[in-house]
Amino acid sequence: MGERLRRLTTAERRTRLALRHRLAPGARAATPEEVAGSLVALHGTDPATVYLAVGARLVDAAGTVTELDRALYEERSLVRMHGMRHTVFVFPTELAAVVHASTGLTVAARARAALIKDMTTGSDGRLTPEWLAEVEAAALAALARRGQATVNELVHDEPRLREQFVYGAGGKYQHTVSSRLMRVLGVEGRVVRGRPLGSWTSTQFRWAVAPPHPELPPAGAQSELLRQWLTACGPATEADLKWWTGWKVTEVRKALAAIGAQAVSLDDGGTGYVTDEVTDGDAEPFTEPVEPWAALLPGLDPTAMGWQDRDWYLAPALRPALFDRSGNVGPTVWWNGRVIGCWAQRPDGEIVWRLLETEGVGSEAHSAIEAEAARLSAWVAGTRITPRFRTPLERELASG
Repeated sequence: MGERLRRLTTAERRTRLALRHRLAPGARAATPEEVAGSLVALHGTDPATVYLAVGARLVDAAGTVTELDRALYEERSLVRMHGMRHTVFVFPTELAAVVHASTGLTVAARARAALIKDMTTGSDGRLTPEWLAEVEAAALAALARRGQATVNELVHDEPRLREQFVYGAGGKYQHTVSSRLMRVLGVEGRVVRGRPLGSWTSTQFRWAVAPPHPELPPAGAQSELLRQWLTACGPATEADLKWWTGWKVTEVRKALAAIGAQAVSLDDGGTGYVTDEVTDGDAEPFTEPVEPWAALLPGLDPTAMGWQDRDWYLAPALRPALFDRSGNVGPTVWWNGRVIGCWAQRPDGEIVWRLLETEGVGSEAHSAIEAEAARLSAWVAGTRITPRFRTPLERELASG
């Protein structure tokens, strides 16, 4: 018989989540950089998510917008770029090379090949790869001169970006070169999202030339990304890791072996993995209880979206109300490491919430949730927040 694996209980997983994800009041961070470093990646598909996720984890949430703008657009200690699963995230800038080499190269190659194929066939050969190379060189040069620019500004500098082509069966779709090219340059790690037009909730971004970073060996980068993510989110199963990274299962297994990850037994009978860094305490039990905590986390929050198997913190019966049809989670209410409800903002700015699970949720929980709602309302200061991906309960609550 093989060696018996150490059991890592659901209660212990929830304790890890409270501390490592900066959700318990005593574990909150002082800066956005600390939050991003603890979580590895902040979902950036919905711009508001980044601010709301950071604000929920700061000791002083009042300065969330100012401090995050500083980190993203002034000091650039954080960078918004394409990462795992062709999704936009916010990472610590020092992690950009790791993300690019570990997940971006394969996606980028596919994206560029698809662009060239669609462009050449959809323009009857008028737009060639050589033509595209000239246009993108001119666009990048214009972007470097401007520092930051919208697509419309780049089109003014390089009019050939306006060229259009059709693609799909029967020419069903039509794209301009600019829209597809900027996305390809994004996944290639050559451009990143800059300061948005409008407020921190705006989806209209400028582009900027990506900060320079070294080219890393893909296998080594995969090992480093997995090590950092397991430190933040372990234990995780192979299925969790494959889902989060977008890698093949063979790549996941090679990276697990490379970092010497330890297998542990989970309460559902599955096998999870943790890092073996004793100095980090990952392989040791989290037996000390944490203070009771509540959190109001935004749609697409990295904690709610961190694992493919979510039963240990989110009851399956709650999913229809809290997720959209594409699997995107909406705003959630947490109590001591599990999702128990949803929150939303009404047109007048009021933060409202509803519980879907009440077992073990007493007056202490209600008071803590009310306090978090008040804290969120105070720093948001009346800014209207509408999740990019609407979920059934969020819509209902927001409508009043």
